[in-house]
Amino acid sequence: MNDFDLIVIGGGPGGYVAAIRAAQLGFKTALVEKAELGGVCLNWGCIPTKALLRGADIANTLKHAAHFGFEIDTPKLDLAKLVGHSRSTAKRLSQGIDYLMSKNAVTVIRGKAKVTAPFTLCVSTDKGEQSYRADHIILATGAHARDLPNIKVDGKLIWGAREAMTPTALPERLLVIGAGAIGVEFASLYNDLGSEVTLVEAANQIVPVEDSDVSAQLAKGFRERGIRIHTDTTVNTVEHHANSVTAELKTANGNEKITVDRVILAVGISGNIQDLGLEELHADIDRGFIKTDPFSKTNIVGLYAIGDVAGPPWLAHKASHEAVICVERIAGMANTKPLRKDRVPGCTYCRPQIASVGMTEAKAKAAGRNIRVGRFNLNANGKALAIDESVGFVKTIFDAESGELLGAHMIGAEVTEQIQGFCIAQQLEATEHELANAIFAHPTLSESMHESVLDSLGIAIHQ
Repeated sequence: MNDFDLIVIGGGPGGYVAAIRAAQLGFKTALVEKAELGGVCLNWGCIPTKALLRGADIANTLKHAAHFGFEIDTPKLDLAKLVGHSRSTAKRLSQGIDYLMSKNAVTVIRGKAKVTAPFTLCVSTDKGEQSYRADHIILATGAHARDLPNIKVDGKLIWGAREAMTPTALPERLLVIGAGAIGVEFASLYNDLGSEVTLVEAANQIVPVEDSDVSAQLAKGFRERGIRIHTDTTVNTVEHHANSVTAELKTANGNEKITVDRVILAVGISGNIQDLGLEELHADIDRGFIKTDPFSKTNIVGLYAIGDVAGPPWLAHKASHEAVICVERIAGMANTKPLRKDRVPGCTYCRPQIASVGMTEAKAKAAGRNIRVGRFNLNANGKALAIDESVGFVKTIFDAESGELLGAHMIGAEVTEQIQGFCIAQQLEATEHELANAIFAHPTLSESMHESVLDSLGIAIHQ
């Protein structure tokens, strides 16, 4: 049996970060991964989708080039080149994780792991099975996309994220089921590339976790782009044809049938808890995800779970942060604090982008907070007008008594790069008065953040 101080199962943004931090702290560390290092995020999620969405941004820029005085003939999309850029980006970064493992002296074990007893696991490889022992085992196995009872990914007509990221041809008509972050990103991408897109969501708004004002702004913009949106809608049935699908939509106004070339299923995820030995160990599971304490400990001694497999929010940066906290707690580091899930930012890379952190206005009111709300529209921001990206706004929510920043919600150009300012403000417990006194550079999009704060105090300058 091979002994380690700590073994991580899963090489995604939670797992590889946990392995690196453990090695830095002097643990003899191993990482088990059955596929590519970097996990779904790096190989089939966060990174490759952003590479594709960059292509969509270019397509939109070319479409509106005349606004800036450039006359361009009808651009022609080479879909294979765009997909190739996406795949090569993912491959390059995965190879970078290989380098980091070597640099930090982390032993990488290629295979499928199963925890057979406390402190013990078995790894199945092409060459057979091998047992390993560690005082601490961290599960970072991620999650997988869910099917619907009546609709399942088949890889041809019904696509999951992998098929949607590697198309060989652009569907003329596309149905996207599910309008969370993944669904609206694919809807935006394919619309910009030229597909006729219909977006269906069972909830009463698209991007259901976002502030209702943000959702309304995105829905308005999507409809202006020609994206058909159905909320409060489910898909009853899908009928497969040779190269198309007819879907029956159940809407508030009755049933409607539409025929499309392809369907993308984006209806949520389930934790990768199968075949890990968790049932035999009697691990606590809640709705398909592993239950943990605030420091990622499970009910099994020496066993921890981080990232998507441990439940929401299902975000790569949450997994990485959780990884560091978990390992530092194992190491007995003083002042290690649990993750504040209410301070994990969310980013959606559709056009326009969405970024948020903390409470929505509705949740703040439901919690009984006395609030002050500030808002500033990008159509009054000089930089936004200069770059012709003036659709969107910044909305800030403060506690009226303490001045605490309860939430920030942004929709517009590059807001995913700006939200960190509000995250830092929350971490440092900055009040609205302190943020109002901060100096924001001019001309920048981020000035809208400042104006939103000023508006909450009733002293906005530019609106």
